[in-house]
Parts: sequence; structure tokens; C-alpha cells
Amino acid sequence: LAYTAWGIRQALRNRPHTHWHEHAGLVHSHEHTHHRNHAHIHPEPGQKASITPWVIFVIFVLGPCEPLIPLLMYPAAQESLPGVLLVTTVFGVVTVLTMLAAVWLTLVGLDRLRLPALERYAHALAGGAVLSCGLAIAFLGL
Repeated sequence: LAYTAWGIRQALRNRPHTHWHEHAGLVHSHEHTHHRNHAHIHPEPGQKASITPWVIFVIFVLGPCEPLIPLLMYPAAQESLPGVLLVTTVFGVVTVLTMLAAVWLTLVGLDRLRLPALERYAHALAGGAVLSCGLAIAFLGL
């Protein structure tokens, strides 16, 4: 709930607008917000660094699959150490590949879907999704 409220507040404070600027006789405009530091930097073409894929990767690697490990390891441990190693390796590789495929497909899909009006609401939407999941778990027993 707090993250959703913070995201809504950020979206409202971060409303973009345009100002005209002059640099060495060249007059042009930039859309920006006053919420962030407005340094008026002209980035080099193609210069875009994002850590989002790595953050999503870490979230999935440290995600909800860990409770399954004891359920798979105990039967394998009853047989032999090579069985445990085999189950661990297969489980780890399949999990990582599945998550990478899910993240890649999501990124490809979102790249094709351009909704610039919703970009500033990203935190509010993410908070709403987390809040909805929490409410569903708490009140619907999901």
C-alpha cells in the first residue's frame, strides 16, 4: 500500500512539460520534469544503460522456487549423492532458463507496446500489482 501511494505521488509530481532552450544560437525544446535534477544533458545517441533486466533476473533467481528444493532433494538424497547433484543441476538450469525466457518474452512484448503516458505511473502500477497479490493472498486464500 505504501509503495502504491508513493508511486502515485511520484507520478503526480513528475508530470512532464516542455521549455525552450538556446545553445550556441540553436533554439530547441526538451521535455522534462522538475522532480529530478534538470541538468539539461544531451546524451550520446544509443547511450542507454538499464539495470532492469538484471534486477528482474535477481528477483526470479531468489524467487518462490526455493521451497521446492527440499521436496526434490530429499528423495534424491535417499538414493545417492550423484542423484542429488543431477536433480540440483537439472532443477537449477531449467529454472534459470525458464525465468530468462519469461523475462525476455516480457521485454520483447513490452518493447513493442509503447505507452509513454503510462511510463510515469510505472511505480504506482507495480505497487498496485503487489498490493493486489497481497490482498488476494490475505483475503481469498490464494
